[in-house]
Amino acid sequence: MDFAFDARTEELRAKLLAFMDEHVYPAEPVAEEQRAALASPWDTPAVVEELKAEARRQGLWNLFLPDTEYGAGLTNLQYAPLAEITGRSPHLAPTATNCAAPDTGNMEVLAQFGDEAQKKQWLEPLLAGEIRSAFAMTEPEVASSDATNITTLIERDGDEYVITGRKWYISGAMSPDCQIFIVMGKTDPDGADIRRQQSMVLVPRDTPGVTVQRAMQVFGYEDHSHGGHAEVVFDRVRVPVTNLIGEEGGGFAIAQARLGPGRIHHCMRLIGMAERAIELMCRRAVSRTAFGKPLAQQGVVQNWIADARVTVEQLRLLVLKTAWLMDTVGNRGAHTEIQAIKIATPRAVVAILDRAIQLHGAGGVSQDFPLAEVYAAARTLMLADGPDEVHQRSLARRELKKYL
Repeated sequence: MDFAFDARTEELRAKLLAFMDEHVYPAEPVAEEQRAALASPWDTPAVVEELKAEARRQGLWNLFLPDTEYGAGLTNLQYAPLAEITGRSPHLAPTATNCAAPDTGNMEVLAQFGDEAQKKQWLEPLLAGEIRSAFAMTEPEVASSDATNITTLIERDGDEYVITGRKWYISGAMSPDCQIFIVMGKTDPDGADIRRQQSMVLVPRDTPGVTVQRAMQVFGYEDHSHGGHAEVVFDRVRVPVTNLIGEEGGGFAIAQARLGPGRIHHCMRLIGMAERAIELMCRRAVSRTAFGKPLAQQGVVQNWIADARVTVEQLRLLVLKTAWLMDTVGNRGAHTEIQAIKIATPRAVVAILDRAIQLHGAGGVSQDFPLAEVYAAARTLMLADGPDEVHQRSLARRELKKYL
């Protein structure tokens, strides 16, 4: 693979870096001030809408979608350095550029598997940033790391599906802008093939029987910028059978198709989080004195910064290789690398953030720096989209198979 960025990537990187410096970073404290003054913490601060308008004006919009009909038409390799830049401000930049999860994955599902009516009703307003969405798969009563365990029922009743179940940690669902859920449940719970029992259906938020019960915290934080993480109850919710995405029994395969790009996007942004942490470490180290000399001259601090730089460079190369493979041999051909980055990246970035917090002392765990909140988000990614152990199990099996 060629390590040099092509001309289009370089152009977009330059525009995005300028957008971050001129608009996103200055907006971070403004967004916090505006959110504190809102009637509901889940409402969108005005500055976020201003950022979205500016990003769209500059052509920094829907960069994640490789389909030129819907997005920027970038390859994974082209998008990787751009997603990394947005990861430096993970609670603002992805939303500002309409590249925030879970909307990205939901737009990919609708673009790839939705019919024309579904695209018209839901994909188009999502692409325009007019609404938000949620992906309802995880459940509190079962080990959702194994998606075949889900118990939500999707039962056919004439021309309708009846949905009954409880979901939690449904990202984005607390936002009043979240207008549509993609719900995964079982249409054939007794089917012989456990990976053909699940289906996905579209459920509008205002459908009778849908109750957004409570906001779920993450290490004590409520992620207001991404619409929170909710517990949602579906109590005999009725939707037309035309709300089925794809075919009955296709839910598991759709979920796998959705999670591949989602996993690498998270890893791309995580590298940006690590770069922001290194920057904060260096600024802190040169500005603070302890025991008679600047922290930057303390050997342990120098070791932390050096190790962080080495780690980020290694991770970036692995993520870029994975992106290149996804572009050249497809997600299936890059399966091992996708799992490898999903294991390695959150774990390593959490360690870097932990050192950055330590270097900042009490400030590191306070609201005065982004480190604690970003740490919570990064640590969560060791669970989201499949916990580390699931990926380790699968990757090890693939390696062992060569010797059996």
